[in-house]
Amino acid sequence: MAKRKATMRADSGYLGKSVKPEFIYLRLANRHGLITGATGTGKTVTLQGLAEGFSDQGVPVFCADVKGDLSGVAERGEPKPWIEARAKEIGYTVEYRTYPVIFWDLFGKQGHPIRTTVSEMGPLLLSRLMDLSEAQEGVLNIGFKIADDENLLLLELKDELTVDYGNVTKASVGSIQRSLLVLEQQGADLFFGEPALQISDLMRTTRDGQGYISVLSAERLMQSPRLYATFLLFLLSELFEKLSEVGDPDKPKLVFFFDEAHLLFRDAPKALLEKVEQVVRLIRSKGVGVYFVTQNPLDIPDAVSRQLGNRVQHALRAFTPLEQKAVKAAAETFRKNPGIDTQRAIMELGTGEALVSTLDLKGQPTIVERTLIHPPNSRVGPISDAEREAAMAADPVRGQYDERVDRESAFEILQKRTAARVSDPSPTASGSKSEPVKEESSGGGIFGWVLGMGSRRRLTTSQKVAREVTRRTGNEIGAAIGKSIGGKTGESLGRSIARGVLGGILKR
Repeated sequence: MAKRKATMRADSGYLGKSVKPEFIYLRLANRHGLITGATGTGKTVTLQGLAEGFSDQGVPVFCADVKGDLSGVAERGEPKPWIEARAKEIGYTVEYRTYPVIFWDLFGKQGHPIRTTVSEMGPLLLSRLMDLSEAQEGVLNIGFKIADDENLLLLELKDELTVDYGNVTKASVGSIQRSLLVLEQQGADLFFGEPALQISDLMRTTRDGQGYISVLSAERLMQSPRLYATFLLFLLSELFEKLSEVGDPDKPKLVFFFDEAHLLFRDAPKALLEKVEQVVRLIRSKGVGVYFVTQNPLDIPDAVSRQLGNRVQHALRAFTPLEQKAVKAAAETFRKNPGIDTQRAIMELGTGEALVSTLDLKGQPTIVERTLIHPPNSRVGPISDAEREAAMAADPVRGQYDERVDRESAFEILQKRTAARVSDPSPTASGSKSEPVKEESSGGGIFGWVLGMGSRRRLTTSQKVAREVTRRTGNEIGAAIGKSIGGKTGESLGRSIARGVLGGILKR
């Protein structure tokens, strides 16, 4: 019992033992963190132990399970020689037990389906997901504006869109449609739809105050790395937009583990990196701690790395010049300990051993210490399909997301409008006072609808601004805003829909 008291504190989560017990203080856990190390050095066990510690303190956790090993957190741990030996060495009493878990899966196979709408995803993240060029991203942005103008809810991939004014060529539309097809083949069509995920379901606690651990099954998802990275970034964006400011709470509202973090930053355009940096910097004031998990510390851009106060560095290999550079860079991120050659220690660490530096109560990094990480209380390794199904049947969101809802979306609405124009090409039916509409084939969806309206009368930008803003706001203030700012920006300010830092919609 004395051992248990030494490692359990009400204000922190236990990491392991160096020359002293190592903790992450809860009120500084939202200052983010970094877990790095080569394959097989113990990162997954570290992540599992941290998730358990936060859950014990009433903090909900979200983590991606890229190898299937993290699913074991839902089942009682089993005594193993290495677990018993490590626990004895650091004076830790393993309390073998289960943890409250909610399993999620974009594909709905290994967990509850996670969905969102195209509108919630927004043009910036959707462009990143489809790897669009700058010009194609511009087309997509214009299309989102038109969807907002027309009060069309973009729910699924079939609600692809563009615009009937501005120089939008069929070639641009075709390129975006091909990208959408590739995305659909990767399984993203399962992700876009309803019911959309409620962020509050990632922040649940049990009746006795334990935080739920949300485990995203990512084994299949990792076959589409861009979809994986963009999805997790979307979740961060949603948390950032929907949570209120709390400053530095006594404990985080949620701790978010971003495994395989290098996929987020690889080949990312500068504009997106700037948005990621902004979200990471500001989301801590919403009470969310973000912990990046990756093999190489150089995977994380400097602007983001500087914001990661709690660090756990497992062993790195240093056989090549690039690997040696990574070791040196990792060593330089720690506050020096006179008794440790940090650079050398990184290459000598054993499995389950790490260099640890966390924030002290003043918010300053502690000196780096060579630490044995405590073993988890839950099972180390994957669970069976039957165990997973039993856990899903008992969790608090069962039945909430399992059945897909297909309400009328932009695609269906526009199909009806097109059919109406074909059957009655009069000015009233087409909404135009010019020539009757000539239908053109362009692949269906909003793309097809819009390009089929090519003969409609085109207004100047200033005319559109004055007309649209005044029509939608119904007052002189809205018209003045539209005219003074001009373009589509003015129109968006005159509407009730605004887009957040990463492009998702905010209900004002």
